[in-house]
Amino acid sequence: MLTRYFKQVKQQGDNFSYIIADENSKEAAVVDPSYNGKTLTKLAKDQNFTVKYVVNTHEHGDHTADNQTVKSNFGAKIVAHSSSRIRKDISVVDGDTLAVGKVAIKTIHTPGHTPDGICLLVDDKILTGDTLFVGECGRTDLPGGNPRDMYNSLFRKLMKLDDHVEVYPGHDYGSAPHSTIGIERKTNYVLQPRSIEEFLEFMNAP
Repeated sequence: MLTRYFKQVKQQGDNFSYIIADENSKEAAVVDPSYNGKTLTKLAKDQNFTVKYVVNTHEHGDHTADNQTVKSNFGAKIVAHSSSRIRKDISVVDGDTLAVGKVAIKTIHTPGHTPDGICLLVDDKILTGDTLFVGECGRTDLPGGNPRDMYNSLFRKLMKLDDHVEVYPGHDYGSAPHSTIGIERKTNYVLQPRSIEEFLEFMNAP
């Protein structure tokens, strides 16, 4: 019987990192280790996990700063989208799946905040990085940001998921540390029905 382990880890500031594991095989993945690599390493070792992958949802330094700390402790492979400029061992594209024991981690390419943005679907949980937050979405006005891509990522990918899927973002910006697709669909002002032209105007408004 497969037993999954899932932990959301808040670090100093508002960043979230995650540990995903198969408790039977003890294989694990760490997602977005920014400034808490030592904490994540200790948490994994306390569970007797071997970290197989370090996965980055995008290339910004506040999500990647401690990649090497976790990698060096476990010999993990760093995983990012093929377009990412970070030092990586494995490149993924939309639809690719990583296996941690018998736990499947599916890649969904969600550019908009950055060209290399990905979300990670694990059973009924979606790790949304800086694409979707609780009550908000990622900025598109930074280098590499693109509001048209963000529209496609939000409405043509994430909003196609079932309402019960749990949303785990890359930052603690909202009223709660996590949410669901259904709640966000109903309450997130960014996700109210708009044409793409209306969305571009909305994102470009002061």
